[in-house]
Amino acid sequence: SLERRDRGWRVTGDDGPAEAAEAVVALGPWAPALLARFGYRVSMLRKRGYHLHFRTAAGPRLPLIEAESAMALSPMRAGLRVCTGAEIAAADARKTPLQLERGLRVVRELFDLGEAVEAEPWLGSRPCMPDMLPVVGQAPRHPGLWFNFGHGHQGFTLGPTTAALLADAMVGSGPPLPQALLPVRRPACIRP
Repeated sequence: SLERRDRGWRVTGDDGPAEAAEAVVALGPWAPALLARFGYRVSMLRKRGYHLHFRTAAGPRLPLIEAESAMALSPMRAGLRVCTGAEIAAADARKTPLQLERGLRVVRELFDLGEAVEAEPWLGSRPCMPDMLPVVGQAPRHPGLWFNFGHGHQGFTLGPTTAALLADAMVGSGPPLPQALLPVRRPACIRP
């Protein structure tokens, strides 16, 4: 619901509208759809990944990658999380957990996985930019609109770092944003 207002930006949520002088688009793989409304074309590739959690005490004690099947195994308190590599697919493509199914056959030869915790695999999109760098900084044509998306596989670890850099840039403190991340320096990634 983001829209430009006289003195800034407005969003409308369940509790009604909220307005601010500045707004940050930090929507991961959903950023291109929103920004298209403002005339930006974002060249983003969605890499999808699947994972499933199993109730087992017989798995590895440390995270590991099973290279043959490209599966990542992460021990957790409630069991073992088994994750796939990347699947390149359109945003609206149907689920195709083939990579997970094939990988689980290999992993089951190594470990007694037990029962799955979830009824079906989780599926998520990883927002990857052509140069594999996130887009961080002020929108080229819209004062008060800022970008922080496209972290690819590093969203949970890199997102808080770029958010802190962006917050400093927005209030004019701290070091300048790295030039390689700025949307105005990356015409192949963000095109007005």
